[in-house]
Amino acid sequence: MLSFEQARKIILENISPAGIELVNLVDAVGRVLAEDVVAPWDMPLWDNSAMDGYAVRLADCGNVPCKLRVTGYLPAGAQADGVSVKPGCAVKIMTGAPIPAGADAVVPVEETEETSGEQVVLKETIKPRQHIRFCGEDVSAGEQVMAAGTIIRPPEVSMLASFGHALAPVYRRPVVAVVSTGDELIELGRTPATGEIVNSNTLSLAAAVREAGAIPRIIGIARDNRESHRVKLGYGLQADALVTSAGVSAGDRDLVRIVLEEMGVKQLFWKVGIKPGKPAAFGLKDGKPVFSLPGNPVSSMITFEEFVRPALLRMMGHSQVIRPTFKALLLDDIKNKESDRTSLLRIRLERRGERFYASISGKQQTGLLKTMLNAAAIAVIPPGRGFMAAGEEVDVHFFGSHIDLVEEAR
Repeated sequence: MLSFEQARKIILENISPAGIELVNLVDAVGRVLAEDVVAPWDMPLWDNSAMDGYAVRLADCGNVPCKLRVTGYLPAGAQADGVSVKPGCAVKIMTGAPIPAGADAVVPVEETEETSGEQVVLKETIKPRQHIRFCGEDVSAGEQVMAAGTIIRPPEVSMLASFGHALAPVYRRPVVAVVSTGDELIELGRTPATGEIVNSNTLSLAAAVREAGAIPRIIGIARDNRESHRVKLGYGLQADALVTSAGVSAGDRDLVRIVLEEMGVKQLFWKVGIKPGKPAAFGLKDGKPVFSLPGNPVSSMITFEEFVRPALLRMMGHSQVIRPTFKALLLDDIKNKESDRTSLLRIRLERRGERFYASISGKQQTGLLKTMLNAAAIAVIPPGRGFMAAGEEVDVHFFGSHIDLVEEAR
């Protein structure tokens, strides 16, 4: 049986980006840039004023206060052709307007006093080149401003737009098909009778796909017969990736692996030394990843977190696909009955000073969904640790979106 680390290594070695597409800049936020971006021109493209004020010659301003004659006006968007600052003169200028010939400083309007429409008094000492944004000061033409692999945020959007890019080349968001299996499942809208279970796995997995940034495609329920499995899994295999839940163990009605093999899926592993999630399987069909997850809701979500989410991030071009691990001190004793496997425990986290503290979020049976609501993170307990005492350090990583705690952990 594969170890936790071996299984994840096999998955990531067989995953590549899903392709490149051009999207408008707003839709590119959160996506991964697929190509380097080189500046086509200098930024700023010309010397311009950083303040509303007056463009002056430093040579005229040795002693303050000094009085200068105002000979021109340059608003933002104006051309400076034919405008210059002559000795003893100043040109009124607005933020972003080009610096006129002869000027080597800008004096902010609040440091001046207009004595008339044609004269201005400078009240503060002036420094050379003050309040001027110089051509190429921010970015030089030909400079690489963004590298492939950059996650696009509003600052990246601003830079792309500043250089005239209406579209951004980004890695494509894969379409991920989700199939649940079992005769016992019913769809939402009905109250389950004895022996029936509402099909929550499909929605939780689709939500996890979306949270990771990919596009979920809900296929529905495959009933416990080969024909239903072939139909639903066939639809699922048309997507970029397929995720199934339940039907992956060794029972009489566990048909997922059998039917997938009949449909040409090459199984790369089945069963992993983890708790929960031991029956998880992974395969490929024409390069498309196929993940077969256990049916218990907790096992399904945790194996998605540890195996599927990193693969989807890799498909979308991310370089950091495994959540960062950090240390927390246990507040509870942990008794691990099956210590031959890596245990993935649902835990609460709290911060006290500079340290994080972990406590069990509830009973760890895989059918107890409420423990997932209370869990901020996963504690990874290595094999061989049948008992860990309160006060010991444990490796943890966040589960889902806990932005407040993530920021504190950095």
